[in-house]
Amino acid sequence: MTSTTESTRELLLSRIRDVADYPKPGVMFKDITPLLADPVAFTALTDALVELCVRHGATKIVGLEARGFILAAPVAVRAGIGFIPVRKAGKLPGATLSQSYELEYGSAEIEIHAEDLDAGDRVMVIDDVLATGGTAEASLELIRRAGAQVVGVAVLMELGFLAGRARLEPGLAGAPLEALITV
Repeated sequence: MTSTTESTRELLLSRIRDVADYPKPGVMFKDITPLLADPVAFTALTDALVELCVRHGATKIVGLEARGFILAAPVAVRAGIGFIPVRKAGKLPGATLSQSYELEYGSAEIEIHAEDLDAGDRVMVIDDVLATGGTAEASLELIRRAGAQVVGVAVLMELGFLAGRARLEPGLAGAPLEALITV
């Protein structure tokens, strides 16, 4: 649990819109664009994530495609540390490390530039939502294969009913999983 105040959690949650049947029937999509459009809420989110990075001694931030980029980049700037994108396969030029993983609706592959992380790096992974945990789990594997240490995973929102935390637990290897909001 983070030191994020209840009022900050309420502010963030109030700016997340539910969109029924998106991207497919039966799915309740959590739309963060109203939060991003509100400078007070976006700043509060950025500050909470910066605090986690500082507390855990992160030297690099990995943002997961695509909404994780939006959250992680301003955190990296504010914290004064590097930002590393984890992209869908085929989107990064040059030498990459790749990792396949299973999703709730199929499989996918992500990549990271091999040279962007070093053995001395302490990495915080940032994303918008932890659902089933597949993308986050694959990112942890990539970070470790690049030789860096994972110091934590931070998400705006955890969808507790999808059990992503349980799936991610072994891959965390003791590193914390911090969710600002759990639904």
